[in-house]
This record gives sequence, structure tokens and C-alpha cells, in this order.
Amino acid sequence: MKQSLARTDGEGLRLLPVERETVQDRVYKELRRALIAGLFEPGQVLTIRGLADAMMTSTMPVREALGRLVTEKALEALPQRSVRVPPVTLERVDDLLKTRILIEGEAIALACPRMTGRDIAELNLILAEWGEPQDLSVPSDFDRESTLNQKFHFAIYRCSGSSVLLPMIESLWLQSGPCTRSAAYAFSRAAKDRTSPDVGYYHRAMVEALERRDADAARQALVTDISRPFTFLSAQLQETASTP
Repeated sequence: MKQSLARTDGEGLRLLPVERETVQDRVYKELRRALIAGLFEPGQVLTIRGLADAMMTSTMPVREALGRLVTEKALEALPQRSVRVPPVTLERVDDLLKTRILIEGEAIALACPRMTGRDIAELNLILAEWGEPQDLSVPSDFDRESTLNQKFHFAIYRCSGSSVLLPMIESLWLQSGPCTRSAAYAFSRAAKDRTSPDVGYYHRAMVEALERRDADAARQALVTDISRPFTFLSAQLQETASTP
């Protein structure tokens, strides 16, 4: 008699069924990726029908995916079956910046002694792919820069050895993606009028510090990289708030 591998007999092994990824999972992952990369603007209203059409799927998986993202505080529910990307406020920007510095600073410090030559080579390949500084006020340039920036940072964070920190960082990027977009736009426009290091300068500084196993220098380069555009955006929001 043929015995099913899905059953166990005595001390025999049991093979569990493999579940296929659902459409809802794929929709959720794509919307999550877009939010982390800052592809949606702060305050942008998203409709179920509009997203379903754009992703060429039915409305049901979109509705369920949006519900998950609202629960994760990445989106805000609105009437008429629509959601909104949270608007940029001074309190939200400052809170996200302080938390990212705390969590991501610890992640890069933990990664520093664990980075191998192959890990450093991967970072240098990403930097080489970056090429010349882009005009972040141009949406297509920002989208490319954002994707490479995420790729660079998470290549470091994955080396931290912490299975707890990584999902926390992903959640922070999920919530701060739209703020990052506004910050990058504002900082890019202002940077045209003055001489200042581009984002690649601080990324190279991170790689050099990681090669030296200098956790403090790596953390400081990361903090500066994250802080510059957010600090500039905070200053703009404060100026707007104080203007009659």
C-alpha cells in the first residue's frame, strides 16, 4: 500500500503542505514597497478602485491590503472607501527622525564587527550603481535614488544579526517613506543654492568606517545622512507654522 508523505507513522517524518502566496499578499507587499520607497506623497488620497486598476487586480485584495496598512499606521482611513497617506507635520517628522536615529544607529553599530569582505563589496557595488548625484526634485530621479538608498541601508542592517531590529526598521521606513520624500525634495531644492556634500559622501563615509570596524564613525555618518533632509524639513515646517 502506498503511504502518503503528508502522514506520520510512529517516528516518521511529516511533510507539511506548501501554501501558495495569495494575491492579497502580493498586493500588500507591493503597496508596502511603494510606501517604504516614498513613491506616494504625503497627504495623497488613494482609492481602492484606482489602486486596483493600476495593479490590474480586483478590489478585494486591495481593500484587505489597505486595511493592514491602516492598522500599521502607514495609512489613514477616510470616508468613501479611500485612504490617505499621512500628511507631514512637525511632530511626525521629529518623532520619526529621533526613532530612526536610535534604532538604525544601533543596527549599524551591531553590523560593524560582523561585516565581511563580501558585504563591503556589495555596498561598493551599490555605490557604483548610484553614479552621479540626481536631482531629487524630479520624481523619476527620486524614485531611482530611493530604491538604491533602501538597498544600501538594508544591506547593512541585515548584517546586524538581530531578527528583532530588522522588522522594526522596516516599520519605521514604512511610516517615514512619504516624509522622506518631502524632506528629500525640500533639501534638494535648497542644496542647489549652496555647496554641500551629496548623499553619496555620507554613504561612502559609512562604508569606510565599516571597513575600519569603527562603529562610532559608522553610526555618526548614518545619523548625519538621515538627519540632514529631515532637519531642513523641520525648519521649513516651523517657519510655516510661525508665519501669520
